[in-house]
Amino acid sequence: MTTIKVLIAEDEQPQRQALQEMLQSLMPEANVVAVCEDGLSALEAMQQYQPDLAVLDIRMPGLSGLEVARSAGVNTQVVFTTAYDEYAVKAFEAGAVDYLLKPIKPERLQQAVNRVRERFQAKAAPDISNIIDALETKLRGASNKSIKWVTASVGDTVKMFSIDDVLFFQAQDKYIRVVTNMDEAIIRTPLKELIASLDPDIFWQVHRSVVVRVSAIDRVRKDEFGHYELHIKDRKEILPISSAFQSRFRGM
Repeated sequence: MTTIKVLIAEDEQPQRQALQEMLQSLMPEANVVAVCEDGLSALEAMQQYQPDLAVLDIRMPGLSGLEVARSAGVNTQVVFTTAYDEYAVKAFEAGAVDYLLKPIKPERLQQAVNRVRERFQAKAAPDISNIIDALETKLRGASNKSIKWVTASVGDTVKMFSIDDVLFFQAQDKYIRVVTNMDEAIIRTPLKELIASLDPDIFWQVHRSVVVRVSAIDRVRKDEFGHYELHIKDRKEILPISSAFQSRFRGM
């Protein structure tokens, strides 16, 4: 029996464990090489392991399952999981990529496993970029929870920053720096939680500790050690870019 390397990404621990146990029961040939709780970890695992099958939650902290799927290799099959029936579009039913509606039922997972096996036997790895584009459009249209203001501390003072003025957020120890052109302050909101409330078309995560306004980026360059770094317009700060996010800057 040929072993199939599997990556699982699901941000809810009980669902993550149940999915892994169910998948390994229904798919004995599965070798689960990574189980991830957020989009960034899933992206890093995708690049490290290059799995044969990736089971990705569409909505995750940090990066969505759709963004992670864009990094899948040509030989990686993708199955999405979602709690939102509106994402079950016709493209899924066409068989190019499968989806599992939560709560996931064993018989539905078995159907997805069978489809995956069929594609492996046919050595068919469909181009799913158009499907991802369509789903991302739906995801953006369904999201209306982007924050408008940030309440931050400066010493004994509490300040209100319009999200339109924020250049970048940077995690430092237990705090996050909120930086504008004229000021900066700190907040205690976890970066994962903050990212979930930001418009992904306006703010990009570029490092495990950094989220930046795209329009504030001046340039991206390699340092003498081959590491990518990001320069902000009209500021001296140089921000790191992790290898997991370098693809976002291709062609810039």
